[in-house]
Amino acid sequence: MNTAAFIQDQAEFEDLRTSTSFLVVDCTATWCGPCKVIAPFIDQLSENYSDRAKIMKLDIDAHKPLAKQFGLKSIPAVLFFKDGEIVETLVGVKTYENYRDSLEKYL
Repeated sequence: MNTAAFIQDQAEFEDLRTSTSFLVVDCTATWCGPCKVIAPFIDQLSENYSDRAKIMKLDIDAHKPLAKQFGLKSIPAVLFFKDGEIVETLVGVKTYENYRDSLEKYL
């Protein structure tokens, strides 16, 4: 199975954001129970849409400035970027279909 990889640093995030036409970022943390609930959904998105979108994960504890940059107050938060601009944010536990539908809307 193609699982979503973790963004390693700010430079990688900026590179992905500016060079990828559609980017989905799951903002997560190891201690977050609800984040563990949606992790399989994010991995499924990565599996199903790897040819049309880049699906990544971001550990907010390791990258607090990025979490602050996007005003994240709670997680899980899934950010959708199209052509470098944030177009949607889903906060909290959602169904796979919610994430898929948000992604499909912008492809």
